[in-house]
Amino acid sequence: MATTAHTLQVKSHSTPDERRAPEKTLLELNHLDEFSVGRMTMQPGWTWADNIKPTVNTDSCRLLHVGYCLSGTLEVMLDDGATATITVGDSYLIPSGHNAWVVGDEPYVAIEMHSAASYGVPTSENG
Repeated sequence: MATTAHTLQVKSHSTPDERRAPEKTLLELNHLDEFSVGRMTMQPGWTWADNIKPTVNTDSCRLLHVGYCLSGTLEVMLDDGATATITVGDSYLIPSGHNAWVVGDEPYVAIEMHSAASYGVPTSENG
């Protein structure tokens, strides 16, 4: 898949194009042509099942995530039972079909480069 950019764009997550704030969650989203980059912050006690599932109304997260962890710790469990822990400095790819939760007393902060535009959007709006 070839992608061509025609304009130089720089945007700050301090003044994002869009903010979403489900409970214990903050997504600061910038749109750059057909790409979206999100800074995600999940507070201690955040779980996908408690804080996102009621909005998207699926049994587990159906998004593919590609990102980089800036701070905190996130535990991820796939529907098949496989688990991984994401911590500071980790790049990650999380396939569709998972649950996740923040571990410890520090917020989890990550930059999402794949599914940020669809994160926390009700399933009917995602198609």
